[in-house]
Amino acid sequence: MLKTYLIFKIITSVTIASEITILMTLYEFNLLNESDQCQTVWDNGTYLDVVTQDGIKMVLYAIDKFFVEVHYDSESNKIVGLKSFKHGQILDKYSGDITF
Repeated sequence: MLKTYLIFKIITSVTIASEITILMTLYEFNLLNESDQCQTVWDNGTYLDVVTQDGIKMVLYAIDKFFVEVHYDSESNKIVGLKSFKHGQILDKYSGDITF
């Protein structure tokens, strides 16, 4: 009986551990280098929208309780910048398609 309990306990612990989502704050995200920020966006970001201005695609992602805007130059096929924020005028450009 003890052996069965221990096996159940191990399986339950592994299942619970795999379902835990690690939350990240904006401050913690900003402490990462650009490479790690990009990886965090790809691994944990939720795609929201894309806008193109002056040949640069600005792709908006949500991570936990903040946003990340990835600036992508399709001509050079490179990420040229990242902006992370919680709110503000940066979001205004993404609301152009909303009608009431």
